[in-house]
Amino acid sequence: MALLVAAGCAMATLPAGAAEADDPGQGGEMARLLQQLNAKLDAQEAEIAELRAQVEELQLAQQRGRGVAAAAPAEPQAAPSQDAPAQAGPAPAQAGPAPAPDEPVRVGQAQQQEDAARREQDKALVVREHAPLFERKFTFESGVAYSYYDRRQLTLSGFLALDAIFLGTINLDQVKASLATFDFSARYGLTDRFSIEGNVPYVFRDTRFISGGAGGAASTLSEARVRSKGLGDASVAAFYQLVKETASVPDVVASLRVRAPTGRDPFGLKLIQADGENSNLNVPEELPTGSGMWSATANVSVLRTYDPVILFGNLGYTYHRPRDFDDISPVVDTLAPARVALGDILQLSGGLAIALNDRAAVSFSIASALQQATHTRAPGQSWARVPGSSSNSTTFNVGASYVLPSGWTFNGQLAAGLTPDSPNFVFALRGSRSF
Repeated sequence: MALLVAAGCAMATLPAGAAEADDPGQGGEMARLLQQLNAKLDAQEAEIAELRAQVEELQLAQQRGRGVAAAAPAEPQAAPSQDAPAQAGPAPAQAGPAPAPDEPVRVGQAQQQEDAARREQDKALVVREHAPLFERKFTFESGVAYSYYDRRQLTLSGFLALDAIFLGTINLDQVKASLATFDFSARYGLTDRFSIEGNVPYVFRDTRFISGGAGGAASTLSEARVRSKGLGDASVAAFYQLVKETASVPDVVASLRVRAPTGRDPFGLKLIQADGENSNLNVPEELPTGSGMWSATANVSVLRTYDPVILFGNLGYTYHRPRDFDDISPVVDTLAPARVALGDILQLSGGLAIALNDRAAVSFSIASALQQATHTRAPGQSWARVPGSSSNSTTFNVGASYVLPSGWTFNGQLAAGLTPDSPNFVFALRGSRSF
């Protein structure tokens, strides 16, 4: 009797499914259901492992300084509910393998999209002369540039006696010049490869002339100051992107800029004696604000991106159209008409820019301008070279760029002169906004 009661209790504690396991048909259905659940579970575990690997790789890329905001992986689709297969009852007859979820975005594809976006952002931070942008319809730009020159010249007028004694006058002249230029530019992109630009500068000049010999004493200095301001030489330019950067070729941009003589030319400015007691100190009545010549500058710029470094170079040539002037003499009450041909200029520059992030970049470059000598021709005479008119101006430039959330881009640059013909230093700050 006790054995019968124990057996009854054991049967009562078994689940209903187990009690029905003696039926062969229901046991096979249960086995197929378990196999389907295991297959679904394996597929979900494989998908989770793949997504985990993607997240770990993107986190590693973030630690290396490569932002992922522009290439976040697609969110996985919701996994099938784990509760649905647990419902009691046999599976439907048409039930088969679980449908494959949509394939997630691969890390390589996301990284390629991110690299492309970063390259475009990095290009926008490079100095605009090297790679004008074409993706915007209208861009307004304004800036200021300040240059400082300090020149000293020793003049000896006499002869050397007994190879040791100089007989004559010794004069030391010094010129300290400051030049500030405010300019406004407007650029319009006609297509994604062609854009035009107009620029209007306004020039402020302040120069101090210092010379010895006041009162007949070589140790006594005289000083005169001359200031001028006015419109500079306005210009228009056109830019065309010959080649767009790909994996094997760089960006190549060609440009042509035509400059008009809207500023005060330097010819015919009369020299006056600023100090009645010092005949050595002769200064111009006013300072020029332009070259006085029509000119055309052709440039070819090359830009190559090696994220996060951008290499750029520029080759340019400026041609000055000869022009006739009624007077080029600096002597008061003297007229000397002549035709003047300013020396052409060969421009070379190159450097690199480093993108710190999607908003900031720094750049380093060297720029050189080699100008030929100026020639003049009086009526009825041949061309004559102006002594000392050729020059070599080379500067080392350090720049920085930053893009504000409002859309304004600011570029700052500091240039240090490397040759005697270069300014001591140049500081420039520009701001631009695209609409």
